[in-house]
Amino acid sequence: MMMYYPGIVTCDSVTYDGSNLPAYFFKELPKKVMKGVADSGPVYQCLGLNEKVMFGMAYLICNRYEGYPLMGRVKEIDYFMSAMKDFLTTNCSRILMYEGAPGYGKSHLLMEIEYLASQHENHRAIAIALTKVSFHQNFYTIQILMANVLGLDTCKHYKERQTNLQNRVKMLLDDKFHCLLNDIFHVQFPVSREMSRMSTFNKQKQLEALFMKILEQTVREERIVFIIDEAQYVDGTSWAFIEKLIRAMPIFIVMGLSPFPEIPCEAANAIMKNRNTTYIMLGTMQPQEIRDKVCIDLSVSSIPKELDSYLVEGSCGIPFYCEELLKNLDHHRVLLFQQAESEEKTNATWNNLFKNSVRPTEDTHFYTFVSEGRKEVCYLASGVRLKNLSPPASLKEISLVQLDSMSLSHQMLVRCAAIIGLTFTTELLFEILPCWNMKTMIKALATLVDSNIFDCFRSSRDLQLALRQNVTTFEMHYRSLALKPSEGLARGEEELREKEGEVIECHILRFCRPIMQKTAYELWLKDQKKVLHLKCARFLEANAHRCNHCRNRDFIPYHHFIGDIRLNSLDMDTVKKMAKSQGYKTEEEVIFSKSELPKKYRFPENLSDSEAREVILHFFDNIIQKMRSSPEDIIPSESCQCEELLQIVILPLAQHFVALEENNKALYYFLEIVSAYLILGDNYKAYMYLGEGERLLKSLTNEDSWSQVFENATFYRLKAQVCFNMGQMVLAKKMLRKALKFLNHVFPSNLITLLFQTHVEKNKFSHLMNQHPQEGSLPGKKLALLYLQAACFSLLWKIYSLNFFFHYKYYGRLAVMMQVNASLETQNDFQIIKAFLDYSLYHHLTGYQGVWFRYEFLVMEQLLNLPMKDEGIEIMAYVADTLGHIKFLTGHLDLAIELGSRAHKMWSLLRNPNKHHMVLCRLIKSLFLKSRYKHLVQVLGWLWDLSVTEEHIFSKAFFYFVCLDIMLYSGFIYRTFEECLEFIDHNEDNRILKFQSGLLLGLYSCIAVWYARLQEWDNFYKFSNRAKTLVTRRTPTVLYYEGISRYMEGQVLHLQKQIEEQAETAQDSGIELLKALENLVSQNTIGPVFYPRLYHLMAYVCILMGDGHSCDFFLKKALELSETQGNLLEKCWLNMSKEWWYSASEFMGDQWLQTVLSLPSWDKIASGNVALQDVQKNKFLMRVNILDNPF
Repeated sequence: MMMYYPGIVTCDSVTYDGSNLPAYFFKELPKKVMKGVADSGPVYQCLGLNEKVMFGMAYLICNRYEGYPLMGRVKEIDYFMSAMKDFLTTNCSRILMYEGAPGYGKSHLLMEIEYLASQHENHRAIAIALTKVSFHQNFYTIQILMANVLGLDTCKHYKERQTNLQNRVKMLLDDKFHCLLNDIFHVQFPVSREMSRMSTFNKQKQLEALFMKILEQTVREERIVFIIDEAQYVDGTSWAFIEKLIRAMPIFIVMGLSPFPEIPCEAANAIMKNRNTTYIMLGTMQPQEIRDKVCIDLSVSSIPKELDSYLVEGSCGIPFYCEELLKNLDHHRVLLFQQAESEEKTNATWNNLFKNSVRPTEDTHFYTFVSEGRKEVCYLASGVRLKNLSPPASLKEISLVQLDSMSLSHQMLVRCAAIIGLTFTTELLFEILPCWNMKTMIKALATLVDSNIFDCFRSSRDLQLALRQNVTTFEMHYRSLALKPSEGLARGEEELREKEGEVIECHILRFCRPIMQKTAYELWLKDQKKVLHLKCARFLEANAHRCNHCRNRDFIPYHHFIGDIRLNSLDMDTVKKMAKSQGYKTEEEVIFSKSELPKKYRFPENLSDSEAREVILHFFDNIIQKMRSSPEDIIPSESCQCEELLQIVILPLAQHFVALEENNKALYYFLEIVSAYLILGDNYKAYMYLGEGERLLKSLTNEDSWSQVFENATFYRLKAQVCFNMGQMVLAKKMLRKALKFLNHVFPSNLITLLFQTHVEKNKFSHLMNQHPQEGSLPGKKLALLYLQAACFSLLWKIYSLNFFFHYKYYGRLAVMMQVNASLETQNDFQIIKAFLDYSLYHHLTGYQGVWFRYEFLVMEQLLNLPMKDEGIEIMAYVADTLGHIKFLTGHLDLAIELGSRAHKMWSLLRNPNKHHMVLCRLIKSLFLKSRYKHLVQVLGWLWDLSVTEEHIFSKAFFYFVCLDIMLYSGFIYRTFEECLEFIDHNEDNRILKFQSGLLLGLYSCIAVWYARLQEWDNFYKFSNRAKTLVTRRTPTVLYYEGISRYMEGQVLHLQKQIEEQAETAQDSGIELLKALENLVSQNTIGPVFYPRLYHLMAYVCILMGDGHSCDFFLKKALELSETQGNLLEKCWLNMSKEWWYSASEFMGDQWLQTVLSLPSWDKIASGNVALQDVQKNKFLMRVNILDNPF
């Protein structure tokens, strides 16, 4: 290039791209044919800081596009608008400094600020961008700013600049000193003798004085806003001038800067600490903002969930990272686009069970540049797994530069951590680091945490909270920091020691940037990776089970007995510990238990209902008393830690086995992971990891092995559980039949085989009930099989109970009997008691009173013979909880409250938050229906505290659901409607709530009912339509029926609107609605506790349709049931409705609005300012005078 382009500095495109200099530093040259070079590509001339660069080229690097929003920077713009307001009102200088790492979008933010500043009348915004070269050019920043102030940036020739300068400074500077501007602005004024003798220092002083006069003159005429991008490259002389400038005259300076590469100069420090300076630390974009940005950039209406997660995690909220990741995917043709399909009903399959796309927020639709009729969606090319893609070269280069700047020991630590994964523990890292001691490792980790390579966390809950929301923008108060004593090096050492202490306390660490982890991981050779993955797997597998609180069991009962999945050999102590955790006894324990011949306690016979109730409640009271009196023997020392073990042990272990290509072992742990997530209520995560399991199952070849057969059966059983939880019963039943087929238990598919199988199971049941085997005598494989069978049958009878066809109840009865038989074969007290309670519930709901009564007594007899330790106490808490739930469903509200209160005390003592929150939810609903408001509010307070302490979204959502119920039906306010609505808006996309049947349906329906009562129909349709999409997820759970009853109320109120408007479809809608309500009542699984509300709604539909006789029948039925159950809430409302409908009172159009405006808060009721009797009257009165009264 030196030969073909002589006399100029040239470079190729690689050097041009890698220089990171603005484009105006280069000029593309015409191509020349060079000897020996086939294609040289573009060739550029490096201009450097010459005249062309200086004038008209130092603009902001990015461009502002009209109609393209600045995503995620509302708070930052607010800071500018506030500072601008202060500047205009006080007429004092203001400095606004935005600090953020490269890629945070500072240039885009400053471009938007320049646009906003220019909109003000008589304002002039001057924006420049600096480079690393600028820092070494004396007075360069002020030079460029003044060139813009003087209008020299638009001049085409030096003579034009010279004329302009002469006109501007002739009144401010003597002609003989004009040559002072020659070097500054590249002009050619004659050099005077005085100037030639002037020292450099005096020249600088003279120049600064001139610039001050020019700026003073300019400020009188217009407001000046200086905007400087990459302000960390402002030279020292310019900083000093700016410091003087802000003291001398009112001027507004906005700066965007990355962290200073070195300690800033004294003048820069003084500006940062100035009382008129606002120093902002830029945060990253939030996950929703990243999603919005991607949809706008791609001009699509939705993107796949996998892509959303990949970009949110990979970018860490940094706009530049997001753009580079997106470009990389587009470059590799991973992103495909197609027209959005209409959202019509389609048959549910496993692949479309979860909605696989996410949408941007509603206010971004304007920017997607896609017409309503031609919405496009983005999807991924088939077979692509985003997490396996290598990061783009531009981002890898950033990570490599960071790695290269570290010491060799720190590089080794980062590379070893990368093998473990994004998240790791200090214990595992120490295990694989070669020849390190703990002290050295902690010191190195503290340094890397301080350098933002790692973040550290005290628990997995803290980690999950941090991942949920990125760091937000905040104001840094340098002035107050300056008041703190600083001791230089000693202070730095003290901070490092504090960081070391923090790392010791926080044993969980995570890479701040996933790109760094991937980059460091790729630096290892394949064989080295294998050795390190093996080390990690050996270390983790010792703790790859449930926590100590849960007695170290498998998530899938007796799963580890199925195959040899361990890498480490087991010693006898470990074997004994594992056997004991699964309920096995030693030979001595078996002999002792046989010789002891304990007395078999029997439940007293011929007791009345009230006597039996007192005996049961007294038994649980005694248990609670013993738990409190000897806590060290009974109560666990810590709460359940399974979720943390899942995150930091079992998930990483499964990934290590995938990397080692040990597919059978990886499958084992992925199935454990799925089971764990189902226990934690996370259906979506369970679905995702079942996808991982399915890929591994397809890769296994030994299909006939017993372990693989069991894993296949477990896989389909877990699939069935996910389908069941999502309300897809047909799909769930199909999966269960597949699972049972693998276990050689083909469930009957016709009436003949049904009758035969029922006869066989009845005989088997009689035989098993008369046996008294010794617990702990069955082999582990047999127990694993029996537990899996029982789990399948437990789901199966619930599915059959949902079906309307009469013969399906026989299938349900067979399934529940087979569950009991399989449980009896396990010889495990807990499993048998669970089966007996299911058997009792089934017969409760189908109306066989003699059967359910007998089995509840059998359960109590089992409890009387259990030891007061370990699992025995847990079984007793479970029985109290489940019996309370059954009594609630069947309408025995007083007994449900008594049992629920005792179950709450027991689960609280046992420190099991997952069970504790459920019993509180059930207890709340019983208290709500009984109108026992003081106790209700107390329990609500417990639930709130638990939800906050445990960060439990389900509990918090249920809390707000009850708060809405209280406003709608109880007539007072515990939490305001606005607060409830805000919670829904912020959390409706939470994956726990979104894919949980019932709770979100209830929340949406309550909001819809609220708006329907206020006759705000647009808002009603908005929430009713959201609820409608969840109605099809029909599951036999209390939450679903709570939700559906509120949804039906909304539809009834809408029917009233249709009839009032004399809509053509009103009659058909009424008949359809009445039929739907009758179907709900006829279902076995719904439970009598919901009947009064449903009959109340049916009565209202009938009176709207003019059927007074049916209305009277349903009202009478509802009142009778409310009286029997003690449902005071519904009884009061029914009596008010009856009085209202049968009276000649005129309807007031705004009755509910007036009621809403007068609803008292609970504080007023608790303080005695409002009587509870008056609160009972705050009920919504369903309007009927739209028709001629049929009575």
